[in-house]
Amino acid sequence: MTATGHAFIGLALAAQISNPFIAIPLALISHIAADAFPHWDTGTNIKKKSRAVFVAGSFFDLGLSFVLPFITLFYFFPDLNPLYAFTMIIAAQGFDWATAPYVFLKWQFPPFSWAYRAQKSFDHRLDKPWGVIGQVTIISILLGIAYFL
Repeated sequence: MTATGHAFIGLALAAQISNPFIAIPLALISHIAADAFPHWDTGTNIKKKSRAVFVAGSFFDLGLSFVLPFITLFYFFPDLNPLYAFTMIIAAQGFDWATAPYVFLKWQFPPFSWAYRAQKSFDHRLDKPWGVIGQVTIISILLGIAYFL
């Protein structure tokens, strides 16, 4: 799933669960569940992309993963503490942060190689358009539930 998708899941969890001792572990687990769902992300078909295209797309997604959820936070969840929301966003992206040194800096040694192998075991990609459509549908449902409950 994209970093933006994980961020929205973190935001939805933050909006529904005020106890960080429950919410943060759930956000970490949500990453596994979200990546197990067939999805598109910037690493889909990586062998067909140049490194520059992959890195640029990944950093664009990373930027969106903070801008869009915070716009959503201020319009739809104005009573939610922004620091708590930020913490939940980072937690929901946790496995991606753990593998970033392996992928972007080529630090292919433990613990980064362990994190990378662990994430690959549950990551199921699906190319566009269905990998995007499914992801947007799931995120929309989760945000709707968080907003209306």
